[in-house]
Amino acid sequence: MCNMLQHLLDSIITLGYFGIILSLAIEVIPSEIVLAYAGFMVLNGHLGFWGAVVAGSIGGVMAQCIIYALGYYGGRPFLLRYGKFILIKQKHIELADRWFERYGTPVVFFARFIPVVRHAISIPAGITKMNIWKFSLYTLAASIPWSIIFISIGMKMGENWKNVKTQSHTMWFVLFAIVGLVIAYGALKMIQKKKAITNVENVSQ
Repeated sequence: MCNMLQHLLDSIITLGYFGIILSLAIEVIPSEIVLAYAGFMVLNGHLGFWGAVVAGSIGGVMAQCIIYALGYYGGRPFLLRYGKFILIKQKHIELADRWFERYGTPVVFFARFIPVVRHAISIPAGITKMNIWKFSLYTLAASIPWSIIFISIGMKMGENWKNVKTQSHTMWFVLFAIVGLVIAYGALKMIQKKKAITNVENVSQ
């Protein structure tokens, strides 16, 4: 399995930065692994760091735009039926729906760092026909640090880049920070909503 993965990644990287974009756009291989391998290639001088970051960010946005389009044009029934072919299960869709409803459009950024919903969050964004430019901006804003983190981890790990998922301690730190921001954002929204209701009640009296 490792040999097959290595061969596939070697084939992708021979295309250079376009190979990174392509592999992330179709995401046959998890983005963490692709980016970590790109970091290993940067370490060996085959790719430039910022070129790999740009390619990783573009590929990440393209992947999510594809899922967004499936939600936009296919709707929830289509994704419930065929989502399994892109590794998105019904429970992922339901969780993403709840997050999107609770936190609104900014969750498109925050959820990119949460393993279970990072792809599925594009579905309710598409179904509700969220503005594509706003969606792309949030996604790009998350894809840049995601690319930087895993490319950097790949550079640090060198030959051990394949173990990125078990060794990405930096990513877990960022994950907890993002979750904290999501909770803080949600609490702020609830406080603002409560104040707005109180003000309306005061005016009506």
